[in-house]
Amino acid sequence: MVTVHDVARVAGVSISTVSRALATPEKVADATRDRVQAAARELGYRPNRAAAVLRAGRSGAYGLVVPDLANPYFAAVAKGAQERARERGAGLFIVDTDEDPDLEAEAIGALAPQTDGVVLCSPRAPARALDALGGRPVVLINHDVDGVPAVEADHRGGMRRALEHLRALGHHRIAYVGGPEASWSDRRRRAGLTDASARYDDVEVVALGAFRPQVEGGQAAADLVVASGATAVITFNDLVAVGLVDRLRARGLDVPDDLSVVGCDDSYVASLVTPPLTTLHVDLRRLGRLAVDRLVATVPGRGAGTGAGVAPDVPALDVELVVRASTAPPAADRPEGAL
Repeated sequence: MVTVHDVARVAGVSISTVSRALATPEKVADATRDRVQAAARELGYRPNRAAAVLRAGRSGAYGLVVPDLANPYFAAVAKGAQERARERGAGLFIVDTDEDPDLEAEAIGALAPQTDGVVLCSPRAPARALDALGGRPVVLINHDVDGVPAVEADHRGGMRRALEHLRALGHHRIAYVGGPEASWSDRRRRAGLTDASARYDDVEVVALGAFRPQVEGGQAAADLVVASGATAVITFNDLVAVGLVDRLRARGLDVPDDLSVVGCDDSYVASLVTPPLTTLHVDLRRLGRLAVDRLVATVPGRGAGTGAGVAPDVPALDVELVVRASTAPPAADRPEGAL
């Protein structure tokens, strides 16, 4: 195996000069750098990146903790985070905590010592999660804590767009099927609906409690939505919307003829269900990529001086309305024969 000693001998320089010429070439004279790099190419030398990060007191890996990888929202965020970590030459450990706050804290405590830092995506018990990190660098996704770097989506703005869309169609009584009580995103969405409905005297929002953020949650909420007298409903996510549509169909009701449905997140299921869902779109992969960038920028020794780059603070990602076939004017306002 070719070693750094071999490169130093052929180039006629010290081992430390070889290390600098390969790791931080801008700190070495041009002629020396060229001689070292030529020797490395001639000998076929490849630096041991794993050994380098260990010598620097780093693991070369990051962690990502999500509540539920079966949820396409978190799967998409994880995909983006993994892509970005790979581009940066780092590993990424992904942990699914199954929506369990106790498991979340336990998993973070086990993960933190093995990584250079952790991304917490939608933590269900944020105070305990941060304590469990033991001082490791951290970035939050869709949560905010003073002094902790974060990336997020503009959920309040998204709710405003959804409500304005339904109002423009003629809906005046709109239900909201919420997500987990511990969900920061759910609180932002509720606040967005409250703000948006306060602008209009002719719109009433009926909030229908907390439900599981899966298909079963939508099935459980459907009867309450019908009983509320709403002509349209916004759900915490697309999975909840799918479950709600399924239960409505079982009751002999049609979407959007009897009830308009809006989902959230524009996950892949939104375009697969019948009818395709009107929903709120976020670039979830970008959310994951930005979180890794911000995390790298907080890790000691990985700042601008080492070529890692520093990700500046970024505004909340836009949440855009995607209109599909699950929304339409209320039946009472529709001309006969129109959809």
